[in-house]
Amino acid sequence: MSNRAKLGSLFGLALILIATYMLIQAGGNWDYVLPRRGMKIFAMILTGGAIAFATVVFQTITNNRILTPSIIGLDALYMLIQTIVIFIFGSSSLFIRNGNINFIICLGLMIVFSAILFKVMFRGEGRNIYFLLLIGLIFGTLFQSLASFMQVLIDPNEFQIVQDKMFASFNNMKTNLLMISLVCFILVAVYLAKYMKYLDVLSLGRDQAINLGVPYDRVVKRLLTIVAILISISTALIGPITFLGLLVANVAYEFLRTYQHKTLILGSTLISIVALVGGQLIVERVFTFSTTLSVIINFIGGVYFIYLLLRENKS
Repeated sequence: MSNRAKLGSLFGLALILIATYMLIQAGGNWDYVLPRRGMKIFAMILTGGAIAFATVVFQTITNNRILTPSIIGLDALYMLIQTIVIFIFGSSSLFIRNGNINFIICLGLMIVFSAILFKVMFRGEGRNIYFLLLIGLIFGTLFQSLASFMQVLIDPNEFQIVQDKMFASFNNMKTNLLMISLVCFILVAVYLAKYMKYLDVLSLGRDQAINLGVPYDRVVKRLLTIVAILISISTALIGPITFLGLLVANVAYEFLRTYQHKTLILGSTLISIVALVGGQLIVERVFTFSTTLSVIINFIGGVYFIYLLLRENKS
């Protein structure tokens, strides 16, 4: 089967799942059901596209398929920001009630942290990828520890607000941020378009890319900024989903078997949409909201991550 046929099958599966989610057990209440479910579908497509986009680009830059932007501490930083805001200002503050201000704060701080970390990580040549992964895990653990320390000290009623932000949920998403997120995503995608031609060469490694004429440092710096913005958009919109990018990107590599990033990014985006819409169907119709989508995805993705580590160790 050609990659075009594979992409077509993924697109068809995504449409079937979206139609099923929109129409199942509607009971004729179309005026109420369709707008609410439509907003969720829109958020799933936007979130899935941002995470898949960012993960494939990030793995190409780092030349490693077990490394994702979430693993280097962006999700933990998001929770630390939310905890600090509630710890200092309270859940009734403008920073929490106004989703736009909260979104801008999270986006800005995550980009600043990413820029500093990436500059340090990629300063030397021949750096071991597992050392880079270890640095990210250390920062993530530090942020989680600080957040947990403050969560113990805050009022129990305030902690409940923090706890709601620990798990990604399309039921409690900030619908007023959908248009802002869409505009940011489109701007980032347009900006990334002129760097798409470099991705296939970057996958060969730093030395080969430089030998082939790629302005490596400048391109990588731009791409890392794009990755940080995309992950910030998805995290600020619905919350952290740590292993979604790892899962969909590697499934796309195995399913499509190509080095062309236009195909990989489109395929991983479609797989991400299928995973999110199908998972949300299971959460709502099988588990009847007794769990969240991020718990299921993180469990499957965590198991798959361990499998990838063991496979890389054997090879």
